[in-house]
Amino acid sequence: MPQLDFANPLLLTQVFWLLVIFGALYVVVAQVALPPVARMLEERAAAIAADLERARALKAEADAAMAEAEREQAKARAEAQAQIRATIDAAKAAAARAEAELSQRLAVQLAEAERRIAEARAQAMAAIEEVAIEAATAATGRLIGAVPDAAAARAAVGAVLAARQG
Repeated sequence: MPQLDFANPLLLTQVFWLLVIFGALYVVVAQVALPPVARMLEERAAAIAADLERARALKAEADAAMAEAEREQAKARAEAQAQIRATIDAAKAAAARAEAELSQRLAVQLAEAERRIAEARAQAMAAIEEVAIEAATAATGRLIGAVPDAAAARAAVGAVLAARQG
């Protein structure tokens, strides 16, 4: 291979020019081409870091908003439970009042009914007493042939009725 023939006199100049061109190319790339690329990489890294920081801040805001929403929801749930409890208590109180009024009305009606029953019983007993006196007087008159005294018949019937009621 002629490129690796070290006895060739052109090899030394070719190596010299290779080093000069390589050095010049290195300087041009290092001074002209790489600074904009490095600057772009730094800007991109800064933009990525800023975006990450902004994302962290937004996540923190979202977490705070979520926690606030959960607190508000818990507060609303507690208020709703309190309102439900208050409504139930009010309904129970109204039912208790209605029950008390009904009980009172029924007690008044029951007392009135008992009073009427007692009056009817007294009237019936009075009527029965009169009928019993008449029947006893008539039966006694038929049995013994003499009409008994009305006061004695009344006393005897009253004693029998009192014994049956007592």
